[in-house]
Amino acid sequence: MEVSRALLFEVGALLTALALLGAVARRFALSPIPVYLLAGLSVGKGGIVPVAAADDFITTGAPIGIVLLLLTLGLEFSTTEFASSLRHHMPSAGVDIVLNATPGALAGWLLGLNGVAIFALAGVTYISSSGVIARLLEDLDRLGNRETPAVLSVLVLEDFAMAAYLPMFTVLALRGSWIEALAGTLAAVAALLAAFAASFRWGHHVGRLVAHPDSEQLLLRVLGLTLMVAALAELLHASAAVGAFLVGLTLTGETADRARRVLGPLRDLFAAIFFLAIGVSVDPRGLLPMLPVAIALAAVTGATKVLTGMFAARRDGAARRGQLRAGTALIARGEFSLIIIGLVGASIPTVAALATSYVFIMATIGPVLARYGGGRLAAAA
Repeated sequence: MEVSRALLFEVGALLTALALLGAVARRFALSPIPVYLLAGLSVGKGGIVPVAAADDFITTGAPIGIVLLLLTLGLEFSTTEFASSLRHHMPSAGVDIVLNATPGALAGWLLGLNGVAIFALAGVTYISSSGVIARLLEDLDRLGNRETPAVLSVLVLEDFAMAAYLPMFTVLALRGSWIEALAGTLAAVAALLAAFAASFRWGHHVGRLVAHPDSEQLLLRVLGLTLMVAALAELLHASAAVGAFLVGLTLTGETADRARRVLGPLRDLFAAIFFLAIGVSVDPRGLLPMLPVAIALAAVTGATKVLTGMFAARRDGAARRGQLRAGTALIARGEFSLIIIGLVGASIPTVAALATSYVFIMATIGPVLARYGGGRLAAAA
């Protein structure tokens, strides 16, 4: 088999650069996510150091990164506890939609855009980034905090909402009818609810299927199952992240503990590639035209996400600092918003330019604001 020297060199150089940048960020007690995003911007479309040979590796590694992030996050919780938390946070989901979809819709209306464009911007400002936030909770040592189940409930309920939104938006963006859009939405929601019910009812059998004393066998079994479930979730117009999270929830006890240990290094590698890929997907020249509007929209929706997180955490009895940590953790936008931008494409250039600038701002400043929204405080705080 012929080895691509360009591929090996570029991937090696990228990983070395990420290691150095990550070390600098951690030296100042910051999450490395923003510097990974900026690194991606510098090597992506219109960047200063193109890495054409590594493009396929980045494109392939990014979705694996988000799957591993949500899988390991799910390993921290049980299906029963999380199902109870989801039911408890239905009101939080309503507050989330009203506070965070409305600014995007209003911005589209004020810019004189059509209905599909307004619908697109509402989705972009509504949905937080599960991948970025999952890594943030790990980086900031907040997985055991009292407010964390509220944050995760909001994220999963947002992903459920996206299961309804994306099929509808896809049909409308392709100029389909509202009836076709509604039919696709109902099918996707039904499939996702069935998957969650199956995980809740029969998920405990999964642990017995993948358990094995050999670490290599455990890694291959858990990762193989997770990738297949994630692919099935995508096929049903749901989220690969939700599918991976559900697999993590089904594993408990010693199996979950060992899975976290063997998956940890792999997750860290591909998570870095995921954040790099967000930056790579953005053309720096596309950030400038709508930058002032994007900054204003970021300020408004950053505040509304903080209010959303505070509302959700208060329902779980978190103290004021815990509520603030929950709110700032939810600020980052990312993968779903980029999917919406991709669906809009060149057909609505105003939306693409505004949304791209907005997402990059939120993905970059979100982790920084989360770091100073309470820091590494104990769950009892």
